[in-house]
Formats: sequence, C-alpha cells, structure tokens
Amino acid sequence: MVVLAASICTKGGKAVLSRQFHPMTRTHIESLLASFPKLIPTNSQHTSVETAQVRYVYQPLEDLYILLITNKASNILQDIDTLHLFARVVSDICRTADEREIQKQSFELLGAFDEIVSMGYREQVNLIQVRSILEMESHEEKIQDIIARNKEAEAKEELKRRARQLELQRREQQKRAAVSGSGGSSYLGGGMSGYSAVPQRFDAPEVPAARTASPAPASSARTPPFKGSGMKLGSKKTRQAELLDALGGELVSEELSAPPTPPIADPSPAPTNTRGSLPSITAESVHIVIKEQIDVSLMREGGVKSMEVKGDMNLQVSDPALAHIKLALPSPTTDFGSDLQFKQHPNVAKFVPGQKRIVALKDPSRAFPVGQALAVLKWRYAGRDESLVPLSINCWPSPSNDGTCEVNIEYELENENVTLHDVVISIPLPTGSYPSITTTTQGDYSINPATHSIDWSIPLVSTVERSGTLEFTAGGDDASMFFPVRVSFVGRGSIAGIGVDAVSRVDGAEDPAFSVDAVVTTGDYLVL
Repeated sequence: MVVLAASICTKGGKAVLSRQFHPMTRTHIESLLASFPKLIPTNSQHTSVETAQVRYVYQPLEDLYILLITNKASNILQDIDTLHLFARVVSDICRTADEREIQKQSFELLGAFDEIVSMGYREQVNLIQVRSILEMESHEEKIQDIIARNKEAEAKEELKRRARQLELQRREQQKRAAVSGSGGSSYLGGGMSGYSAVPQRFDAPEVPAARTASPAPASSARTPPFKGSGMKLGSKKTRQAELLDALGGELVSEELSAPPTPPIADPSPAPTNTRGSLPSITAESVHIVIKEQIDVSLMREGGVKSMEVKGDMNLQVSDPALAHIKLALPSPTTDFGSDLQFKQHPNVAKFVPGQKRIVALKDPSRAFPVGQALAVLKWRYAGRDESLVPLSINCWPSPSNDGTCEVNIEYELENENVTLHDVVISIPLPTGSYPSITTTTQGDYSINPATHSIDWSIPLVSTVERSGTLEFTAGGDDASMFFPVRVSFVGRGSIAGIGVDAVSRVDGAEDPAFSVDAVVTTGDYLVL
C-alpha cells in the first residue's frame, strides 16, 4: 500500500495537521481535504470514500476527522489498521482531541506519524514502540549509568580503605620511632607531609609503591633501627599524599582524629539489618521480643497452596527485683485448632486448656535469669487459612494481539494484626522485554538487572493504606513468564496474634513496666 498523506481536519474540511509522505503541494493537499467532507454520504457507516485519483480512509475524532489519503491500489484492510494506530497515537499524545490541543502537540504528532509511515509504507511498529521512541528512553543507557555509579562507589570505598591502611602504617612507624628514640628515622611531624619511611617488613600489596628516594646518609651517632628512605619535605607530593588529598580534607581529619585500630586478620562479616525501617523500641526493665517468619506459596488463581509460620518469644529482665513475674497472653481471636502448636521452655509451665494463656515458671519460687534473653515460648503454624496471609497479591497478565502483554498487579492487606514496612514485590519479565508503566497508585518501581524483573517498592502497608495497583505493558504473549512473583517485607505485629497483654509479679506487688518488640520477616513468599 502507499499512503500519500495522514491528516487531521475539521468537519468543514479545514486542515488542522497534515503530514505528506509523497511530494504534494500545500494547495493540492488543502484542496483534497476541502473536498473530503462533501464526499461523505449521509447516514453512511463506511470508513472510506474514493475519487477518480485517491481514496480517503477516515475515522471521526470527536469534532474532527483523522484520515489517510492513499492511492486506489492500496490494501483497504491494511489502511484501516494503520488508521487505527494513528488514532491511538493521537489519543495517547493529546489530552483532548480538539484543534488547539492538536496544534499544541503538533511537533510530537508529526514525529509519531513519521515513525508509523515512512516513504508511504507502513513500518512494523505498535503504540508501545512509538511511545518508547518518542520518549527516547534507553534501558541500556540506564544500566550503564547504574554500573558507572557502582564503580564510582567502589572506587571511593577503595580510596577509604587505602587511606586507613596508610594511616595504620603511619601510626605503627610513629610508635616504632618513639621506642627507638633515634632522630635519623623518627617521625617527621607537621601534617600530611610528615610521613616517615615505610618499614620493609610491612606487606601491603594493594597500595601503590611510592618512588624510592635517594637513601639519606647514615648518622654518625648511631645506626637507624631499620632500613628505608626518609620522606623529603618539599612541594612534590608522594603518591600516598595524593591519594589522601583525593579523599578530601574531611575524611583525612576524620582518619587522623580516630583512635589507633589494630589490623584484624580475619574480620567477621557485619551484622545484617533485618529491621529495615521499623521504628526502634525503648526497652524497659522487662523486655519481650517476638519474632516470626512466614513462608507461603499463593496460587495465581487465588487460594493458598502452603503456608508455615514459625515464631518465638524471648524474655529479658534487667532488674533483679522484677525476676519473679508472669506474662499474660491475649485471648486468641482466631480458632487455629491443632494447626497452631506451642512449645514452652522446660522450666515454663504448660498452658491449661480452656484458660487464659500464662507464661510463668513451673516453680513460683524460682526467678527468670537477669541480664540475658531466655526463649520462653515457641510456636508453629502450618495450614491454608487465607485470612492469615499478611498480603494478598493478584497478578493478572492479559496478552494483546500486537505481541505485548498488559499486566495488572494489585496487593491488599489481609491480616490486620501486622503493619508492613519496606514491601518489595518483584515481577519477572520475559527475556529481552522491558516494561512501559501505565499506572501506579502507591510506591515506586525500578528495574532489577540482576534478576530481569520489575521491583515495586511500597514503604508502608497498613489498615489506613492497605491496597495499591501497578499496571504496565511488556513484550511477550505468554502470561506464565510473569511468574513466580516474589514478595519481601518486614512487619510489626504477629501473624498468629501472639502478644503480651500484661506482666505481673508473682507476689502480687505492683505490676512492672514492660516493652514488646514484635517483628515479622519473610522467607519464601511466592505467587506461583
């Protein structure tokens, strides 16, 4: 087919916007558009009219017409499909289909028209591809920016590490010089230029070796305690000084003011922060820590395939006067039956069926240990009660006819016993496909290049803001490629409803103040 022009005109035939794909004069195209409304038969449902030279394929656009002017030998079905794509592009770019808005967005519209038809022939593109071309977004460029930022951060950390190593080296030399008491190889004070010679037995393979200066003449009074060349006081900086200068004065002053730290051969890994953004709890003299972990597999059609919750309660008493106590747990709001199983510490009394749950020692004369945490209670739930699931996920991929898939995913808080923080919902993407976000009502999203998935991050899910929706379009027509969906969060509360109502003394004295820190974490939280 050959498209001569794509135009938008008024009901009276006045040209609003027109793009010619073959050489045509302005007078010619205006005369064609002016004669077009007269050719439309009244009460006709056809979308094309013909003259002796050209064919008009048109579609109403509110108070305007969008039309293609083609030769009579073109394929009418392909012309109609192309016209529909033009109309979708206009609706996507313009907020309203009126003359003023179209003229305001004329530059974007003409660029989009050129992406759809080139030299009169239809290009193999769809709306998403046209939108991506107009936005001029490159996923590869974003990945390169991320890699560049990571390299910059790694280089900065390497500079800090080397600066610490040089500072330790300087301090060791200062100590040795103070012990030897010799002037020939003593520490030269005066700031950054006062580094003494490097001991040859110090092995630092990752630090660039400094240029070796000419050896200083030996002192006639006594021999230096170790071999090495002294630093020259002058305007020329050593590579170590240049390295420290690159870190900035703030870091140098911080390193110089820090107390000497001996090197550790095998440092242990830093502890992982599992609390995320959960607010901290001020610990009272009686402090109870409740920890739960949930592993759940949800089915994409709805329902729970499997769920397991494991929890434990730790009691820590810091005041010996409060060691003779008992804990009263709240009455259960859900009947778990035999699915919820408890296990007490050997010195803790068992729960009495039909009565309020009390955590107390079997021997009332004994006291809880002071200054250390004691695991007084553990529990485990294994079942399929959907009401206990903290967060329900509904992922609905809908394949389109243009080789893309529209994905609608929503979440909703189901278990009101917990408040969720740092929620991340990861939806895998088909290989080589990248999403175009349509709507998001909560949180933010990013592309995870390591797993090739879209990570939807929601800071807080509570009874006030309990649901949210994300819609995007991605290439691919296989709905199963967007599963399994993975969820992670850290929560405040207890899925099983375990808590502490009151803490009282065994002897009946005044009830002590207590604090409770209840944290819920995820293991494998999947939508299959």
